[in-house]
Amino acid sequence: MSSVGAAPEVEGRSPGAAGDQGLPEPALPEPALPDPALPEPLLVELVTLAHRRLSGGLAAALAEEDCTVDQWRLLRVLADGRGHAMGGLAQALLIPQASLSRLVDSLADSGLVYRRQDDQDRRRITAHLSRQGRTRLTRLDALAAAHDAAVRRACGLTDPAHLLRRLAAL
Repeated sequence: MSSVGAAPEVEGRSPGAAGDQGLPEPALPEPALPDPALPEPLLVELVTLAHRRLSGGLAAALAEEDCTVDQWRLLRVLADGRGHAMGGLAQALLIPQASLSRLVDSLADSGLVYRRQDDQDRRRITAHLSRQGRTRLTRLDALAAAHDAAVRRACGLTDPAHLLRRLAAL
């Protein structure tokens, strides 16, 4: 079997026991023998599997702080301090605008983000990260960074993100 068939064992490690910081540590799964009756997985299948496993591990780490992956991603986008219109946020986060509105509503109710009328166009509403949101984001980023470091160690690659950046640019 080619090296593509081996990728799920490398990229698809599932979280195991909690580490020193209360974060899930990716565990090395038992190697599965390839089923000769099954076709070689397509790249999109491998990337989907890797995405689901990586997101699941990150979701578990963020859940300890009562946060979802989409909430964390939204806070990260807003951290640039520029304020963003809802349409641009929906495109940047690749989520439907209705879902984004609910997401912003929940974070606004928690005091992590706020909305403001645009200075140039009073019809345009922008979302901004609050001071409380910035503080919370610092903690969430630390959890995400610890998860990311554990995954990179488990992959055994110096920069697994390099390949993913190239794939994302296609």
